[in-house]
This record gives sequence, C-alpha cells and structure tokens, in this order.
Amino acid sequence: MRYFFSNGEPSGEAIAMLLADAIKDIDLEAKFEGIGSQRMRAAGFTLWRDHTGWASMGPAAAIPRIPKLLAAMLLTASHIAKTKPDLVVLVDFGVFNLRLAKQLRRIGYRGPIVDVFPPGTWLDNADKARTVSSVTYPVTAFEHQYEFYRSLGCRIAYFGHPLASRYALRPLRAAPPPDGGIVAMLPGSRGGELRRHIPVMIAAFRALRELRPNLRGVFGAADDRAERKIAAAIAREELSGASIARGVSAAVADADGAWVVSGTAVLETALLGVCAVAIYVIPKALIWYGHRMIRHRYITLPNLVLGREVVPELLQEAATPQRLAETLDALIRDPGRQYADFVELRAALGPADALQRCAHYAVEVARTS
Repeated sequence: MRYFFSNGEPSGEAIAMLLADAIKDIDLEAKFEGIGSQRMRAAGFTLWRDHTGWASMGPAAAIPRIPKLLAAMLLTASHIAKTKPDLVVLVDFGVFNLRLAKQLRRIGYRGPIVDVFPPGTWLDNADKARTVSSVTYPVTAFEHQYEFYRSLGCRIAYFGHPLASRYALRPLRAAPPPDGGIVAMLPGSRGGELRRHIPVMIAAFRALRELRPNLRGVFGAADDRAERKIAAAIAREELSGASIARGVSAAVADADGAWVVSGTAVLETALLGVCAVAIYVIPKALIWYGHRMIRHRYITLPNLVLGREVVPELLQEAATPQRLAETLDALIRDPGRQYADFVELRAALGPADALQRCAHYAVEVARTS
C-alpha cells in the first residue's frame, strides 16, 4: 500500500520515519511519500515537499510564513486527492496538519487519515478535539489526552508513546570525576531556538568548566543548518573542548548530563537515562502569548506526564549560565536521584511495543477504510 506522511519539523520527521519502518515490518511492499527533509528522502521516501524552515517560534515569526504554508497545504491536499494514497498519516505540526485534514474533507476526499500526536495535548480544548476526531483517526501518545477525548465521546486510539519503543534506559552510571565529565548541549532545531540557545549554552559550558576544568562538551545538531550554526558559533567564540554530533542519541551517548531545549529532545534524553536540565528562552514580546497558551505549571513532557518537576526547567531570565552550570553540576554529582524518576517516567509512557501497535493500527485502518 501507499502511505503519505505529513510533518513540519525534525522531531515529527523522526517519529514519521520510525513509524514507517514499523509499517514496513507489516506491509512488506509499502511505499512512502510525504513532507519532510532530505532525511526522509534518504530513508526511502518520495519527498513531496521539503519542510526546512517551516517551523517557527510564536505567532510573530509564523506570520511571514503563512502564505507559503497555506499554498503548500492547498497543493498537498490537491495532490493527495489526485493520487489517493491508501493512508494519510499526520505527525504533529498541529495547525498545518489539522487544516490539511479539514481541507481534504472539504474537497470531498474520503480516504483514511490517521493523526499521530493530535494537537492540544495538554490544553484540553473540547472544540478542537471534536474537530480532530471528526476528520481523522487520532492516535495519542498520552493517556491524559485519551481520557479527555473519551470523556467527550470522541474517537481516539492510545497505545503508549512511540519513543518508548525506540529508546532503552542505559544502566545507571556512577558520577564522573569531580573535575571532569561530558555534557551534551541540545539547542533545538528552529532558527529562533538556535539563535537564543547556542550562546547561553556556550556560556554555561564555560561556567561549568570553572567547576570542572577537564569537562568536555558535545553539541547535538538536528540537521545541516543547525550544524553550520553551531560550528560557526564554536569558531567565533574560540570554544575548545566541544564537538558536534548529529541528533540527540549521538550527542548524549557518552554524556553525564545535558542542557536540552524544551521539546521532544527532553523526553528522548530522559528515556536514555541521561541527567537533564531543560532550558527555553523566547522573545519578551511572546511571553504574554506563552502565558495565555500554557495553563500548566510545567512545559516539558517528563514533568507533565508525572505531574512534578523531574527535569529542572530554567526558562527566560532563570536560564543564566551560572544557574545552568550549578543545576546540572548538582544532578551529575548524584545521578541516581533523577534516574529513578526516569524509570518511573518510562513505565508511565505505556508498553514497550507502542510503536509496533501503532503501526498495526495504521495498516489496519488503511486496509479496512
């Protein structure tokens, strides 16, 4: 069968590729097309549109992109209606993908659409939940969202979080020597994230080096653009002792701890069992918007899932180099405390075969709809 995947940034693309691999184990002749980047092309997808540069930080940054994204959405809907894949799979990137699903239904498309990571996971918006359920087969990674949809009488499936199948907790490591260790730095993938977080992470690395003179660092680059920006910053700041790896897993593989921009990377780091401190800095003009949208005490997935601060969140003015250094230093001196929380988190994310169960569901929807 033929599958069309739509996503809008590296984290969603990674999930799309994982799910496609799991689908191939069931549907041996599966063919994949979609919106993504060169990573998807290299994984065997036919690339319909490249999403590089689509993601943005906040509404102000999104406004200039709206015409381009609207055109891409309309062209994608027309393409899907014409080519009629056996299944459309939406992965995250909620505003674009929900509009795509609604447009497909508006123009009479009746093929099945599965929405993985439907929008508004922690916002409990009843109207949006009803809309998502009416135009797609939503599949949530979180029990909280499943229960909310069910309380409204909306259809939704829940198998656990797909990444729970992808990552295994490494054995608990002893604390590194007090004058050394390895710290990973994951500054995000969007342009605004890179601009705001690379400098503060470099400054935090230098501050932690004052406490640990033999400390080494590894930056995690989400894609080619991020790698170029990180490399330029390292050269400009004449930063020694820091290297670059591609992706979260490679960056944290030998790390004793990590500074991680809030997002999927925090969850990945926690699932790998690596001590983590979350950071996020947005322009001051977006703070009001952020407070209006976020109604929960926490913003990182580990903390939201467990309902308490498992991963320290240093946001805005709190994300100073000194606080970042001191907070991570305390964690890697006693890694067992956070590691126990990560074991609990892993159990709370559902069964270890969540990805495979999601793939079976997607194939079944494609075959029977």
